[in-house]
Amino acid sequence: VQLQASGGGLVQAGGSLRLSCAASISIFSINTMGWYRQAQGKQRELVATMTSGGSTDYADSVKGRFTISRDSAKNMVYLQMNSLKPEDTSVYYCNARQFGNGHRGWNLYDYWGQGTLVTVSS
Repeated sequence: VQLQASGGGLVQAGGSLRLSCAASISIFSINTMGWYRQAQGKQRELVATMTSGGSTDYADSVKGRFTISRDSAKNMVYLQMNSLKPEDTSVYYCNARQFGNGHRGWNLYDYWGQGTLVTVSS
């Protein structure tokens, strides 16, 4: 699975951005799509996920502000980010978790996009 993330940039606090992630295969065949972020000097953390069945999950810090969605016809996943805060500043990564047969046998495998930088100024 190849992922291409885009849409990052510089925005003022309170503003909005929409991140996009293009997948190389049908997103219905992917168990879970998601967005993670990693701020400088910190560990990567989950932001939002969506299963192939459409169930979503969000980090407490973004609930009510961020929304994950998808366009299955385009194999795209989006992250709409509203009411952005300076603490949302991070590199955001698109993730696909897919069940398949790899170096660990039949198992869940993670695939990552290249990351897109979101900077929120105060």
